[in-house]
Amino acid sequence: MAVGSKAPRIDGIAKVTGQAKFTGDLNLADLVEAKVLRSPLPHAIVESIDIQKAAALPGVVAVLTRDDIKDIDPFYGNCLRDRALVALDKVRFVGEPVAVVAAENVLIAEEALSLIDVHYDELPCLSTVDDALAPGAPLLHETTAGAGEFHDIAILGTAMKPNVCHYEQYTKGDAARGLAEADEIIEETFEFPMIYQYAMEPHTSVARFSDEGIALWTSSAHPFLVRSELAHMFGLPHAKVEVIVPYVGGAYGSKSYFKIEPLIVAMARKTGGRPVRLAQSVPESMLTTRRHSARVRIKTGFTRDGTLMAREAEVVMDTGAYADNGPRVAKRAISRMIGPYKLAHCKVDVTAVYTNSVPAGSMRSIGGPQTIWALESHMDSIAHRLGFDPLEFRLRNLLQRGEELKSGATTVDADLRQGTKVAAGAVNWGTSPRRLSKGEGVAVGVSDSEAMPVSVALVRLLADGSVILIAGTTEVGQGARTILSQLVAQELHLPLERVTMRGTDTLATPFDRSTGASRSTTVMGNTVRAAALDLRAQLIAAAAEALNTNVSAITLRNGTAGAGDRTMSYADVVRAYFGMPGGELIGRGYMRPGEGFGSKFPLFWETGMGAAAIAVDMETGEIKIDRYVTVADVGKAINPVQAEGQDEGAAVQGLGHTLFESLLYENGQPLNANLVDYRVPRFTDIPDHFDSALVENEDGPGPYGAKGMGESGIVSIAPAVGNAIFRATGVRLRTLPLTPERVWRALKNAELAL
Repeated sequence: MAVGSKAPRIDGIAKVTGQAKFTGDLNLADLVEAKVLRSPLPHAIVESIDIQKAAALPGVVAVLTRDDIKDIDPFYGNCLRDRALVALDKVRFVGEPVAVVAAENVLIAEEALSLIDVHYDELPCLSTVDDALAPGAPLLHETTAGAGEFHDIAILGTAMKPNVCHYEQYTKGDAARGLAEADEIIEETFEFPMIYQYAMEPHTSVARFSDEGIALWTSSAHPFLVRSELAHMFGLPHAKVEVIVPYVGGAYGSKSYFKIEPLIVAMARKTGGRPVRLAQSVPESMLTTRRHSARVRIKTGFTRDGTLMAREAEVVMDTGAYADNGPRVAKRAISRMIGPYKLAHCKVDVTAVYTNSVPAGSMRSIGGPQTIWALESHMDSIAHRLGFDPLEFRLRNLLQRGEELKSGATTVDADLRQGTKVAAGAVNWGTSPRRLSKGEGVAVGVSDSEAMPVSVALVRLLADGSVILIAGTTEVGQGARTILSQLVAQELHLPLERVTMRGTDTLATPFDRSTGASRSTTVMGNTVRAAALDLRAQLIAAAAEALNTNVSAITLRNGTAGAGDRTMSYADVVRAYFGMPGGELIGRGYMRPGEGFGSKFPLFWETGMGAAAIAVDMETGEIKIDRYVTVADVGKAINPVQAEGQDEGAAVQGLGHTLFESLLYENGQPLNANLVDYRVPRFTDIPDHFDSALVENEDGPGPYGAKGMGESGIVSIAPAVGNAIFRATGVRLRTLPLTPERVWRALKNAELAL
């Protein structure tokens, strides 16, 4: 059986041997290289741009500035169209594109950048959300931008308070009354840093613009949305915009929606038909996108018997200079902040604020790590105040299957207690004597992806009995091609090696909303399965005709169709159906809201639990994670090895913002936007005992009961470690990352307070 097996990745050998081709590997005829001149100032009026010297440099093919985009709509954005592909009147963050050079090679392009003369009139810098929200603060955006095509947020684009990109509020019951009736109240404030979504492949695109339209090769997770945006900007029909996606070397949200694609297409339009490549470095990509930093104030009232009465929470997120995915992140933060606990009264306010910093977009579990860090640390604070064991306190308050987390939303579809117990048991919770400097911590993460269920897939049975799967899911390293091929092999009773799936080409591949929000296995998986079932029905009918029997008599096995003792290969069935050694059968699958899924959102709740056992060096503040386990409720693991790898990878990524990752700014200037000063997790950082566990109750909406799980592992590690530090030292840290210096200072301050 293909489903549930440890099938090897179908792209594995190509990748480990270097045969796999990424966007940067393309070498089109007459290709020119592009480099971007970026603003050195966080906020300024662009008074003039002189490109004469750069344009005259031998080897320079074209120079693009704001003067070249007056005949198109230069603004783009999936939520708000508030960003121009190059600066028009102002720059709003260090790194914003001001001009682009295309030249015969990169060295010439870089030299030409130094010859461009830009005059700026510097404006006051809004470095922080407090600066931006202060009375009398200058406006970063003087006009309200129109809503993007894929915003899916009702109030988007309406006037907000000055420098507020988006505001969301959720209320349930009467939080003020609930707090008044509580026996005790705890209020805390937590901080979460800016994080870069480091992927091994920086943003790279190749574009060609001709009378036939746009051809774009790009490392994008949202090719169909890119197509739509480019068609809008350049006034072309979708049929004249071709977006091709080779392998993508990691994304984690950084390649969602539109990043450098509009810029490179505009540059290609100016080169007179010559294709242009823009391959960014990691520092350049760090000036392109990041995760939101956040400040979370949370206040909870409770009774002395451990009943949660009411919660008020305020989340303020730094969305940077442009909206990007900020409004959607703000919306998703709501349910994470409510939490998966029995709570009658709740009020949550989330504000995304414009500042003079790199635009913040999507990153694995949007809005999740920021809010779950705060909520799960806060739950331990309540348990400590009451004298409860943190695990038992959670178990008595967690929602049960079928209970409501958010009014009007899908009810909880997982056994949260089961996963939490598995996590705690893996670190031997409660079995070891309590010792100073050593402790265990546990955390529960529940998030709603609200993935839009719109996908189309085709499955083609060729004349030789092999199968081509055509689906728009982007292979960003998560193993989607393997999973989707397994589903086809399962339904068609074929060996996996007989199924082929390649990358997306929007002129040939049917539509898929996106690769993100943990939707590929569930939404596209159901779509692919529907296409395979459609093809299977055609195949059985064709075999019944060839064997002169009823369809009920046909069985499929290992690439053959049979009735009794008579069998035919799939190739023979196709040959008999068409009367020649050619032709093919095509199965189609469609997915849309309300078809294959319920009428409510989210399609599923993505749950991830984590537990840590740590030791703290009381003299230096260094944390050593002796053991960490991540637990994911996956419904059904189509490929258990890949599922474990996804969850472990997410946990390791979360280890970064837990212990050391933080993108630092000072007066609008990035201080560590490079991989020398900004450190991501290494193999040596992985805990000594690092385990994962999958909960499979086959209760998800995806094929065979699967649920999405690619993001759940990242949300619980920070609060689990933070809670373990508190149990080891009695000191509660509320600001990430938990660097040795920060821990040491907290320990010393606690000593001074005694």
